[in-house]
Amino acid sequence: MQQKSIKQDNLLRSEIEELHRKGSLIHQENTELCRRLNIMSQQKMELSRKLQSCESGGATDANKSSSTPFSFRIVQDANIPANLELSQAQQNEQEHSETGAPALG
Repeated sequence: MQQKSIKQDNLLRSEIEELHRKGSLIHQENTELCRRLNIMSQQKMELSRKLQSCESGGATDANKSSSTPFSFRIVQDANIPANLELSQAQQNEQEHSETGAPALG
């Protein structure tokens, strides 16, 4: 009987040790997952900031990188009346003949 009790005690101790090892591994895994989650959260915030800056200043940045001095802005307001006029382009004949291209007005 005594020997059976000792075997059971040893078996229980080994099970407890195994459970402690598994618990330690799970804790390490959770710690690693938390670290990865924090990194991904930081990356998400950085990407959100970049997206907001692109959305708010995108037209300005595009105009800076463009070689043309013109900028276009789309206004979506139905209450603003459109004032469109046609005008005759005035061409300097000397410029037109040198470049071979029509002058735009």
